[in-house]
Amino acid sequence: MRSRVAALTLLVMGLGAVVRGGVMPEDALLVSILDTHEGLAEVVDKAAEYRLQVVLGLVEEGPDGTPILRQHAFRAGAEYFYPASTVKLFAAVAAAQKVAELRETTGLAIDLDTPLVYHPQFEDGEPESADEENVEGGKITVRGQIRQIFLVSDNQAYNYLYELVGQDGLAESLRGAGLDAPRVVHRLSEFRSAEENLQSPRIDFLGEDFAHSLPTRTAEPLPPAAPIDRSLVGKGYYSGEELIEEPMDFTLKNYCPLVDLQRGLCMVVRPDVDCGGPGFELEETDREMMLEAMSQYPRESTNPVYDPEEYPDTYVKDLLPGLERVVPREKLRIYNKTGQAYGFSTENAWVVNTETGEGFFLAATLYTNADGILNDDEYEYDEIARPFFADLGEAVARALWE
Repeated sequence: MRSRVAALTLLVMGLGAVVRGGVMPEDALLVSILDTHEGLAEVVDKAAEYRLQVVLGLVEEGPDGTPILRQHAFRAGAEYFYPASTVKLFAAVAAAQKVAELRETTGLAIDLDTPLVYHPQFEDGEPESADEENVEGGKITVRGQIRQIFLVSDNQAYNYLYELVGQDGLAESLRGAGLDAPRVVHRLSEFRSAEENLQSPRIDFLGEDFAHSLPTRTAEPLPPAAPIDRSLVGKGYYSGEELIEEPMDFTLKNYCPLVDLQRGLCMVVRPDVDCGGPGFELEETDREMMLEAMSQYPRESTNPVYDPEEYPDTYVKDLLPGLERVVPREKLRIYNKTGQAYGFSTENAWVVNTETGEGFFLAATLYTNADGILNDDEYEYDEIARPFFADLGEAVARALWE
């Protein structure tokens, strides 16, 4: 096997453009791990072309004996990447916090299972209260939307939670946890203007013996986004049927540094660890519900129920095929949230060997779009991205667990 450690170190040192969130220095441990698996070479050798970033997080004992998250990085923060569905983690957290807040301020028995009615916010909308995926009552609930987010990454479920907390509620939740850099500013798979994404509809909470309504709301706009290196992506994109022959500008789209994605996950799955901030204020039952949802395979869920033929174990767990080359599937538990859109693929995971109790955090992102055209649905997800994540999971598991 050829050695690439020196070449990789020089590559990372040469990519030092400062961006919002900052560029983390290259780390010898992670570079050496990337060098151990030949399957990673194609992407790693062209890391800038693939916009590759990797962050390995290990829990270590801090100076005062408190466990801390130690992050080892490769090109983290080198340029912009579109986080896609990975930000649904933050929407789930903010929604659980919102429900707890409403229960406290109203004195009503509002909880994650309270049926919701969403009134139309825009002219093309209509009242929505039914959730066909909910086998216990068929109503929209916060619990149901959170479970769908983690089990199959449902976009409509995310949009419901985004509207519940509002753009400003999401920002407040992130700031309270010590995550100042991320910006979650729009719905997914539903184009709305920047002004429309500030708006939330009237939402009714309908309990057995109470009714409570959140009125329509308009969030205060967030401060303008700071410049981000390489936020212009591709050489063209489709807008409807029209090909626009210029890069797509992601400046006003969702943004989250990879290190903050990992820190946010750490705050949810390991609240005992100093993850680099005060963390999220979550009720323990809500946190446990999220841990169950994000670690289950779709076939293990009893509500909603998913066809394993359509939703195999690897459906939103891209590290799994490589990890099980090292540890049998039945001895693995992966707490994660993936994202995939516009050619960007991102994984953010806490991986646990249930037999030994050992675990590690692993976050990575890469961009695969050979023709340079966005919105044409021609991205090399299956050919390059998913095999890369599998090999990355294998390489890290072998390095740390063997």
